[in-house]
Amino acid sequence: MVARSPDPSFVELFTPKLVTVLRERYGLADLKADAVAGLTVAIVALPLSMAIAIASGVTPDRGLYASIVGGFIVSALGGSRFQIGSPAGAFIVLVAATVAQHGVDGLLLATFLSGLMLLAIGLLRLGTFIKYIPYPVTVGFTAGIAMIIFASQLKDLLGLTLDGPEPGPFIPKLEALGRALPTAGAAAIAVAALSVGTILLVRRLRPHWPSYLIAVALASILAVILQLPVETIGTRFGGVPSSLPAPHLPDLSWARIQEMLPAALSFTLLGGIESLLSAVVADSMSGRRHRSNCELVAQGLANIASSLFGGICVTGTIARTATNVRAGARGPVSGILHSVFLLLFMMAAAPLAAFIPLSALAGVLAVVAWTMAEKHQFGILIRASVGDAVVLLATFGLVVFRDLTEGILVGFGLGALLFLHRMAQAVQVDRPDIADDRGNGDVRPPYDPALATDRDVVAYKISGAFFFGAAAGVAAALDRIGEHPKAYVVDFSAVPVIDSTAAATIEGFARKARRQGATVYIAGARRPILRALLTHGVRPPLVRFKSDPADALAAARRAASDAA
Repeated sequence: MVARSPDPSFVELFTPKLVTVLRERYGLADLKADAVAGLTVAIVALPLSMAIAIASGVTPDRGLYASIVGGFIVSALGGSRFQIGSPAGAFIVLVAATVAQHGVDGLLLATFLSGLMLLAIGLLRLGTFIKYIPYPVTVGFTAGIAMIIFASQLKDLLGLTLDGPEPGPFIPKLEALGRALPTAGAAAIAVAALSVGTILLVRRLRPHWPSYLIAVALASILAVILQLPVETIGTRFGGVPSSLPAPHLPDLSWARIQEMLPAALSFTLLGGIESLLSAVVADSMSGRRHRSNCELVAQGLANIASSLFGGICVTGTIARTATNVRAGARGPVSGILHSVFLLLFMMAAAPLAAFIPLSALAGVLAVVAWTMAEKHQFGILIRASVGDAVVLLATFGLVVFRDLTEGILVGFGLGALLFLHRMAQAVQVDRPDIADDRGNGDVRPPYDPALATDRDVVAYKISGAFFFGAAAGVAAALDRIGEHPKAYVVDFSAVPVIDSTAAATIEGFARKARRQGATVYIAGARRPILRALLTHGVRPPLVRFKSDPADALAAARRAASDAA
C-alpha cells in the first residue's frame, strides 16, 4: 500500500514563487539573466500595451499603467516563475463594451471588483476548478476573440472615416465598415502594410529581435519624415503622460457596484482562465509547476492596484510569458524588471509616443490576432470528432456573434454533456473467461507497472476515463518523475475514453521526453484511443505503439540497452 503524501499547507500553497526563487541561492548571474529577459519583454510589451488599450476604447497610457503596476504585482506575488502580467488581447472585446456602456469610471470599478473576486477565488482554493474548462472551449473562444480583434482594427488599418460611432456587434460593425470603404486612406494602408511586413520579415530573418517595436518605430519615423496624413496617438489622444498618476478609489456606491457586477464577473472568468492557461504554457516550456491559487491571488491584487492607478484589466499573457521564458529568465525578477523598464521608457520617451501612427499599432494587433487564433489546433479539433467540432464551433460562433461569457458557458455545458455521453458509451461488462477485445484468445492477468520498472525504464498505467478533468492530474504525475530514464512505457489498456485535452497532454509529455533523449512507448491503446492520439500528433517518431504492455516493456528495455 502506497502512503498518501500529505496535502500542502496554506503557507506552501500561497508562498510567492519569488520567495521560492530567492531561497534557491539566487545570485548575480541569475540577476543578469533576468535583467536581459525583463528588458526583452518590456520592449515587446511597450507597443502592445498601448495598442491593446487603444483597441479597448481607452487612452494608451492606461495600458501602460496596467503593465507597470499590475505586471509588477503579478511577478512579485504570483505562483508562477515566469508569468508576465499585462493587458491581453482577449480582454479587448469586454473592455470596449464596458467603456461604451458605462464609461472609463465604470471600467475601473469593474476591474477593481474583478480583482476582489479573483482574490477570493484564490484564497478559497477554487482555482483548481478552472482546469475543467474543455480544450475545444479554450481554442474556440481564443479564435473568436482573434477574429473580433482583427475586425476592430479594420477602421485604423484602412484609415476609414465613419459617419457615427463604430458599432460593437460583429455584423453591424462589418456593415458600417463596408459602407465607409470609399473613405479609405492610401497613407494609412501603406503604414499598416509596412508595419505588418516589417514584423513578418524581422520574425523570419531575426526571430530574436523585437519585431513589434521595430515595426512601430520604423512606421513612425517614415510618417514624420514624409509628413504622411495619418492619425497618430498625438492627434487622437494628445500624447502619453510621463509619470504614473496618484492612486484613487473608484466610485464604490452600492448602486454602481450592482451595475458593474456583470462586467466584473466576465472579467473574472476570462482573467482566471487566461492567467492559468498562460501559467500552464510557461510550465510546459520550462518544466516547472505553478501554484494556481497563489497565481489567482496575485492576479486579483494586480487588478485592484491597476484600477487604483487608472489602468485596465491585467492578466497573464501567453505571448509575453513565452517571450520571457525564451529570453532566458530565471524567475519572477525578470517580470518585476520588465515593469521597471516600462516605467523608465514612459518617463523618458513619452513625448515620442505622440508620433506613433494608429495604423501602425493596428497592424501590430492584426498580427497578434492572426497569431492567437490557434489555427492549427482549430483544424485538429474539427477533424478530431463530431462532438469536439460541435463544442468548438458553438463556442466560436457565440463568442463572435453573441457574447464571450455566453460562448464559454455554452461551450462548457456542451463539453460536459459530450463527456457524459462518451462515458455512457464506454461502460462495458467483461467476463474473465472470454477473450479480450484484441481477439487473440488470451486472458491476461492484471498488469502491475511497479513490477516492471527499473532505473532505465519507467512504466505508468493510466486507469479510468482520461478527460479534461483528469488531464491536469496526469500531467502533474508525469512531471513529478524524478529520474531521467532512457524510455517510458505508458499503459493505456485500462483507459476507456480519452478527449482532446488528454491527448494534448500526452503529446506535450512525449515532446518533453524526446527533448530529454527518452523514448516513449504507448501500450494497449484501444482503437478509438489510438485514433484520438494520432489525430493530435501523438504518432511515430514522437512515440512508438505496442498492442501489449509486456511487448512495450521488452522493446523499451532493448532501446535503453542500445542507448547505453
